[in-house]
Amino acid sequence: MKEHLKTTKIGEYDIQYLDIGEGIPVVLIHGLAGDYSAWTSQIQILKDHYRVIAFDNRGAGKSTQVDEPISTQDLAKDTLGLMDYLGVQSAHIVGRSMGGAVAQHMALMSPKRVKSLVLCASFAILDPLGRRVLFNMREALEWRMNWADHARHSVQNFVSADFFNHKQEQVKKIESLIGGETRLPACYIRQNEACQNHDTSSQLALIKQPTLIMAGASDPICSLTATHILSSGIKDSQTILFENASHFFLMEQADKFNHSLLDWLNSH
Repeated sequence: MKEHLKTTKIGEYDIQYLDIGEGIPVVLIHGLAGDYSAWTSQIQILKDHYRVIAFDNRGAGKSTQVDEPISTQDLAKDTLGLMDYLGVQSAHIVGRSMGGAVAQHMALMSPKRVKSLVLCASFAILDPLGRRVLFNMREALEWRMNWADHARHSVQNFVSADFFNHKQEQVKKIESLIGGETRLPACYIRQNEACQNHDTSSQLALIKQPTLIMAGASDPICSLTATHILSSGIKDSQTILFENASHFFLMEQADKFNHSLLDWLNSH
């Protein structure tokens, strides 16, 4: 897929993106950690049926990295700007974790641009547990300024206890993935703050697009409390829980997630 990667200027920022496949557009927005490659398995599945757009958020991957204040609204404007550049009038918007927070702002800012929303391990507002976990991960990075150390302190927050205890090789791969970050620590810290400050809880009733919410039942970052706020706030939304799975249920139960996503897109 790397041969399909391109870069364009959106506002002041260079944004690296992947635009592959044909059909109804699906925009994939990654979370606080990682970059567009967090969606690799989904891109492979979707590209034969849809036009798939995945990209590195500002401050991640190969997009512009600057130590400056940022909000989830800013990232939503970047995403809408990329859609403008690519001539995409409307699309299904799929966001994981912070990406789902960004997607909510897109639906609120430009409702006609959003065909449907898929919010994966996401939140309208973090609960006290989620805030503490995110703050601790940020603090570990600030103390150590080393991605491998940050990964070692963080990985247990992303998978269930059962997965951690019985699939150590896969846990090591996830830890290596997190520990292999090349971004400026300052950008992660700024976006961690953006997650802490995100609050669309009082606006959820304004989101009218068909919405699928997916959550890991044992996720400490986007807990069942945060999931309930989304599910009860967005009228007629559908919620799928992944039992015995955590924040990375997309990896822990990949088949169930991929089938759920494809079924949703095909039916909308």
